[in-house]
Amino acid sequence: MLDSICSCSGSQDAPLFGEDDDARLIKPQIRYPLATFFHLFFRTSAILVYLLCDIFSSRFIACMVTIILLLSCDFWTVKNVSGRLLVGLRWWNQIDDDGKSHWVFESRKTQSLNTTSGAESRIFWLGLIVCPIFWVIFTFSTIFSFRIKWLTVVIMGLVLQWANVYGYIRCKVGGKSDLRSVAKNYLGVQLFKQAMKTTETL
Repeated sequence: MLDSICSCSGSQDAPLFGEDDDARLIKPQIRYPLATFFHLFFRTSAILVYLLCDIFSSRFIACMVTIILLLSCDFWTVKNVSGRLLVGLRWWNQIDDDGKSHWVFESRKTQSLNTTSGAESRIFWLGLIVCPIFWVIFTFSTIFSFRIKWLTVVIMGLVLQWANVYGYIRCKVGGKSDLRSVAKNYLGVQLFKQAMKTTETL
């Protein structure tokens, strides 16, 4: 059974996908192979289609539609399926009774051995972080090479993939936490450790 969920914005706790499933005593490294596969499939496919479309096809509209469909499938899959199953995180936007929009970030309070896999977690975060970097590179290359017709596509890829990165980092560090303060605290700890090492060597 999954542990209780902590959330922000005053939302009600909701069970994660698969929360009612019984935990197995012995689990493989990859508990959810289908979710792990599609976590990487759509995003890498979008990148490959973008890189190879000029070589294999001269039809810009067909390539653009294919890439946008792959990016949309990736956004939905990562946000609604793989994040819940692989790392126990989720985020979404909800409208309250007053019509105000609230962003909600949820994560398990503890990550037990029966609910998460180290291999799946590494695959999730690696795919989540590395692929958006390609879209940053594509954005600059499109601007500098004056391929203006592709600018809409690469900006779409950049926005959709970095939205998931931002959402899941907020889930990981805590929905109410300020990312700047987290970065400052991390930097302070690193500087303190370095100062201690320097003091010990003197």
